[in-house]
Amino acid sequence: MTSGLKVDNYCQALIDNKKHISQDNFSRFEVIEKKLNEIFRNEIESNDSIFIFISDNLIPKLSMFLSGEIGRSCAIGISGQTASGKSTITKEIINTIFDYSNKRDIKNVICRINTDDYYYDRSDLVKYYGGFDNFAKNYDLDCPEALELSLMAQHIYELLSGKNVYLPKYDMSGTAIRYDNVQYVKSSKIIITEGLFTLNEALHDVLDFKIYVDVSKNVQKQRFFKRANERNLGDSANSVYENALKKAKIYVEPNSQYADIILSGEAKLEKYNEFICKILNLIDDVNLLKNEVSF
Repeated sequence: MTSGLKVDNYCQALIDNKKHISQDNFSRFEVIEKKLNEIFRNEIESNDSIFIFISDNLIPKLSMFLSGEIGRSCAIGISGQTASGKSTITKEIINTIFDYSNKRDIKNVICRINTDDYYYDRSDLVKYYGGFDNFAKNYDLDCPEALELSLMAQHIYELLSGKNVYLPKYDMSGTAIRYDNVQYVKSSKIIITEGLFTLNEALHDVLDFKIYVDVSKNVQKQRFFKRANERNLGDSANSVYENALKKAKIYVEPNSQYADIILSGEAKLEKYNEFICKILNLIDDVNLLKNEVSF
């Protein structure tokens, strides 16, 4: 782990000791915290709520960012098992925030980091085994050690620090090639990342908000095999699915205990859009929008 990170520890220290909130921001903090409590309570009590769980410190921490008490960017990590809906939910969040920022001509509001781009380059092993199929039989791609998460943590930290970063790009076509320093990303108000191993402890210190997406086994299975059919996995779909479940029990599911939020992967996307819009409208309501978003 890169030394000197632990950005979430700083957030928690502020929450634990609210007397450090500046006088100018305290009234705004109180108003925002009250409104957020109402927004979250209404959603939790609604039919088909997007929430399964929220931590006790979630709303105070979010209020710290929205009030401007924490003035830097924030990092959000989203994880869940295969076919949980995490990628779809992440895209919905990004698109909703993009729409909001574009209408107000706000720049650099949100950027995305793809966890899968941090797989180690193993193109030499693909050649050694004579192809990706044989490589995958001899090399475990379904564990966090297959990814350079320490580099990902460093990139998130640099973005949080206001630096622009060149990210890697992993070739998912079967070459196992990773091209380094090819995706230029500007530091943004929100850094969002999603993937199976996004809540791995290697990234805990650079994530302000940790989100886990949960889904019932029946829905997960239906989604997986529909996607497998679209990808022409054929007879291998069953073994791929069973292996994914087995590895998720070890490497993915336990990370839900660290989540600030557990989302329902079965809620309608419209519900996610509506909820995010309520948070964004809150920013307007408390006059936090002054040429740029203060979160």
